[in-house]
Amino acid sequence: MNIRLAGIAFCLLALSAPARGQEAERSALVHVIQTGPQSETIKKTLETIKLPPGFKIRLYALVPGARHMAAGPQGKVIFVGTGETKVYAVTVDAASGVAGGVSEFAPAIEMNAPNGVCFGKDGVLYVAEIDRVLSFPRAEEDYQDPSVRGNAVVEQDKLLPVEDARAPHNARVCRVGPDGKLYIALGQPYNVPPKTKMDEFNEWGIGGIIRMNLDGTGREVFARGIRNSVGMDFNPKDGILWFTDNQVDRMGDDIPPEELNRAPTAGLNFGFPWYGGGHIRTNEYKDETPPEGLVFPEIETAAHAADLGMTFYTGTNFPAKYRGGIFFAQHGSWNRTDPIGARVSFASLKPDGTGDKAEVFAEGWLNKKGAYDGRPVDVAQLPDGSLIVSDDFAGALYRITYEGDRRP
Repeated sequence: MNIRLAGIAFCLLALSAPARGQEAERSALVHVIQTGPQSETIKKTLETIKLPPGFKIRLYALVPGARHMAAGPQGKVIFVGTGETKVYAVTVDAASGVAGGVSEFAPAIEMNAPNGVCFGKDGVLYVAEIDRVLSFPRAEEDYQDPSVRGNAVVEQDKLLPVEDARAPHNARVCRVGPDGKLYIALGQPYNVPPKTKMDEFNEWGIGGIIRMNLDGTGREVFARGIRNSVGMDFNPKDGILWFTDNQVDRMGDDIPPEELNRAPTAGLNFGFPWYGGGHIRTNEYKDETPPEGLVFPEIETAAHAADLGMTFYTGTNFPAKYRGGIFFAQHGSWNRTDPIGARVSFASLKPDGTGDKAEVFAEGWLNKKGAYDGRPVDVAQLPDGSLIVSDDFAGALYRITYEGDRRP
């Protein structure tokens, strides 16, 4: 049985088991301990992961379909979105180094690919689905309450037109900015969009990033010219938004590059669909004159590696070279002749806050046979400075710690 099937079987078994005790009665408990065939398979894979000296990676929790994460500001719970119908709550147990338990969050609410989860400064959790946005004011307190209800920040089918809320590129991500506004990335549902859709997409912010007040009012398009961003974060040093962008398929194995972008102001255009990644023109728009003032990526990364979730590292657990830089997950290619990705990379910044260079940080989920044993999706930081990595293929969260020499 492969990892994905094992994960599904494990999840179904756990959810169908009879409730025992008060905790099980209050929530759909998925698992507490890390035993069984799925855990052992994952642990064997983790033994093959290559990390810089001094770093260790361990299984943190089994979470079916784990994608983007939001660590609660109280440090008690990590909320994990999925591409299916569920959001999970993973309790943080700092003493043991592994999760205390995993339960389904807000099981009474029918959700549609609640991939994007993010917290505001006031502790409100926001959940971005394909076509709706919900908020939960007391998520860390009420995470085990099966009757918890969310407030609609953006009502059903109001995030974008119904006909454009489809695959591909319908995994939303969100962040609350230092300006107190909610930012949401809206990937557009084409490899390259037809010219007839451009006016509509620009109006809605499809193929861009929108922002709004926390109650859903004041919606505006913050950035355009983005193909499919599935990861963003604000640099805590200067408050500037950075985001990953997945670029055009079927142009070749080695072009175009994926991107890490920086948006210091509103109203910028990042070049898509005139450019398919970096400075590579798309076939569909190569005869069109691009708009003036386009912004090109701060850092170009490997073509088709599928850069997804990212986070600025603000902890002190890791060596100094990583502090203030960006960790980002590369999910892995789907149609490259020789697969690439399935790893976590790190991007450093220059002293002025602009992009420097990227390097591989953790790799090995793409095995020697060219098959995936895991596919990292997102990265998040715990209060102790350790890093959590989500994997939707293996259905797991991993914890990376530094246990090496901390001398300068």
